[in-house]
Amino acid sequence: MIPAIKTIRLAYLACPYMVESSAFRRVLERKIFMYIIAGLGNPTREYEKTRHNVGFDTIDVLADKLNTSVDEKKFKGLYGRGIIAGEKVILLKPQTFMNLSGESVREAADFYKVDPEHIIVIYDDISLDVGQLRIRKKGSAGGHNGIKNIIAHLGTQEFPRIKVGVGDKPPRMDLADYVLSRFSKEDREKMEQAFKDAAEAVEVMIAEGPDAAMNQFNGHK
Repeated sequence: MIPAIKTIRLAYLACPYMVESSAFRRVLERKIFMYIIAGLGNPTREYEKTRHNVGFDTIDVLADKLNTSVDEKKFKGLYGRGIIAGEKVILLKPQTFMNLSGESVREAADFYKVDPEHIIVIYDDISLDVGQLRIRKKGSAGGHNGIKNIIAHLGTQEFPRIKVGVGDKPPRMDLADYVLSRFSKEDREKMEQAFKDAAEAVEVMIAEGPDAAMNQFNGHK
């Protein structure tokens, strides 16, 4: 809870005869949600900075913005805590390897009792140009095995996600080899900006809603 809201609520409890303006009532009635922000990737140094790990990279940037760290071990992953727009957030990096990401996300969701609509998943998308973002409120896995596993474990496709473009694979190159490869120096610079944009998109999604974030960031690169 942000300090201003907490102070107002405590003041009301101390003095219930305070004048209740419509704005004051909205503060009192405002629901406080918890969000899980899950960035997908593969653990160990072998996979650092690969295309498949852009979710991890975005979580690291977001953690820096929130002045927190993602180093506590639980839920078959690494996690940290923060506050965005007055809402509690859990930053999660599943350590199950990509294709079993749903195990980690489901454990965290069950523990914190977070509904799918408040689980934001960040992951790579080969159908988008390098550094391009696309936000969706729900949808199919689109061939992404990490998302497919999350859908299977949550039992629904209706959770918001941020797709981070990593570019299409070259002809005749194996898809697995491509997503586990690293960016060129030029493309890595684009991705560093994309991670910052994706982290900001998370903040907008929580503060203003997914539609506002879609309007601001979809197609952005």
